[in-house]
Amino acid sequence: MKCYDKLFINGEWRAPHGSGFTAIHNPATEEAFAQTCNADLDDLNSAFAAARAAFPAWSRTSAAERADYIRKLHAALEKRKDELALAITQSMGCPLEIAKVIQVNCVSALKNFAERAFEMEVEKQVNNSLIVREPVGVCAFITPWNYPLYQLIGKVAPALATGCTMVLKPSSVTPLQDLIFAEAVAEIGLPAGVFNLITGKGGELGDAMVTHPEVDMVSFTGSTSTGRRIQRLAAETIKRVCLELGGKSPFIITEDAPLEQAVGSGVRDVMINTGQTCIALTRMLVPASRYEEAVQIAKRVAEGLKVGDPMDKDTYVGPMSSMGQRETVLKYIQKGLDEGAKLVTGGVERPEGLSRGAYVKPTIFRDVHNKMTIAQEEIFGPVICMIPYSTLDEAIDIANDSVYGLSSGVWAATKEEGIRIARLIRAGGCYVNGGDFNYDAPLGGYKQSGNGREWGDFGIHEFYEIKSMQL
Repeated sequence: MKCYDKLFINGEWRAPHGSGFTAIHNPATEEAFAQTCNADLDDLNSAFAAARAAFPAWSRTSAAERADYIRKLHAALEKRKDELALAITQSMGCPLEIAKVIQVNCVSALKNFAERAFEMEVEKQVNNSLIVREPVGVCAFITPWNYPLYQLIGKVAPALATGCTMVLKPSSVTPLQDLIFAEAVAEIGLPAGVFNLITGKGGELGDAMVTHPEVDMVSFTGSTSTGRRIQRLAAETIKRVCLELGGKSPFIITEDAPLEQAVGSGVRDVMINTGQTCIALTRMLVPASRYEEAVQIAKRVAEGLKVGDPMDKDTYVGPMSSMGQRETVLKYIQKGLDEGAKLVTGGVERPEGLSRGAYVKPTIFRDVHNKMTIAQEEIFGPVICMIPYSTLDEAIDIANDSVYGLSSGVWAATKEEGIRIARLIRAGGCYVNGGDFNYDAPLGGYKQSGNGREWGDFGIHEFYEIKSMQL
């Protein structure tokens, strides 16, 4: 078992003041294969002290200097993409060949933030006032386990570009790619204290990060319940808070849409990371006149996806991230059955031939109405609710009948009709007619899916303050 016994603080690897280790388990085998050391509050204080001490000099560097460091970091990580993908697959179960694409290709987007650094040097004259931008300060980053590298880069890259310093704590389920990232930071010689990494239990460190007196901004990705708590804790000292939280995203398929293409795309969208995607289109809204046909297509597509060993190149659906997450998903599936939804495929039994590991069958429910628990709560597993609708207005009402508003999807006969419908859905994003994910587009939600935006040009806005000087 590999042991990671150091924290990355102030530009160096340090033995922790905290005691003990957290085991990292492979969810496909249920076996521990690595362990990381646990930081304590003294380690946390040291990390934030380093970030605060580094802030004055780093915040005054030129955009060209910061851009150069970001480019070097991009180059260092590109060389380690296979290593990063394997770390993610081993710790959270995403099939390796898929991880190389959806988990690790975000490294290429890092270089775009080098150019965005120059936005900090834009000045605007308004009558007798000069308006400038300045970095928000020291940032606390708390990242999740489902897309761990993607969330790391989505926070760290804009912080570096704007001149902020930071302390990051990854999920204790998936910390290994963050440790590789810290090694790359050390390799390129990023100034000490700009980036600091601690590992350990979120329950012991999370509150202290959010309330720490040296923190100017908190960025968190995770559950809505935890996001509520973070917002309450941060309010005491009026910290800036950026939250990317849960989703229960609708996917409206219109009467005249190409049904085979639309339903197939919708099923694969949910199943690709075993349903552990906050923007997954887990509520499939289908015209009642085409409902039976759509159900049969969904069944065929889901049952054609290989479930199994994430190291097998043919596997599409790997295990859940942990046995605990598996139990959560199975409870939701049982809840759906108890509330009267009908199984199209899947269920609570283990997939055939998989006697161990955190596996759940790709599951599709039919005869779901939008008030059912499985249609309202984020399951975060390979589960789709197929909901019939009579009119397009009814479909839009169903789509918006949710506390969430992170993402959505529409498949219509034309792009123009898809865009028209998309504008009626209260969500931060919409995938129209199977549009691809875009690292240069902003990501964030409406309602209880969070506040603020990450990625793209909008992604750096959370990290700077606006100052006006009256001349």
